[in-house]
Amino acid sequence: MTNIQINYHNDSNSFIAEDEFGNIITFRSDRETHENSPTSTGKNLGPMLSLLMAVGACSGIDIVMILDKQRQEFDQLSIKVSGEREKDKTPALWETIHVAYYLEGDLDKDKANRAAELSITKYCSVLETLRRAGAEVSYEVFVNTK
Repeated sequence: MTNIQINYHNDSNSFIAEDEFGNIITFRSDRETHENSPTSTGKNLGPMLSLLMAVGACSGIDIVMILDKQRQEFDQLSIKVSGEREKDKTPALWETIHVAYYLEGDLDKDKANRAAELSITKYCSVLETLRRAGAEVSYEVFVNTK
C-alpha cells in the first residue's frame, strides 16, 4: 500500500504532500487571492493541475525507458501537457488532454513516434486513469524541430 501524508500550513496557506520516498508537492490554497483572480473558477486548481503534471512525468518515464530499449539516444526531452475541464460542473473532470513531446538528438522519428504511442495507449497509468474517467487523449511528437 502506498502512503502519502498531507499537512496544512496556516502560515503559508498551503497543503504540503509528501510520499514515502520523500517526494514533496506544495498546493497553495490562497483562497482570497485565487477567488478574485480574473481567470479563477472559484476553485483551487492546484491538485487538478498536478494531474496534468503527473501525465507528463508518467509518460516521460515511459518514453525514456522505451527509447533506451530501442537503442535511441537523445539529448533533450521536453513535454507539454494541456487540457480542458468540463464547464459549469462540480466536480469538473478533465475532458481533453493533449501531450506534445519535443525530442532532440540522433533519433529515428518513427521510433520516437512508436515510443509515444506505446506510452499513451499502453503504459502510462495516469493517462489510463484519466481516460477511464472520460478524458479524450491526443498527442504529437516533434523530433529535432528547434
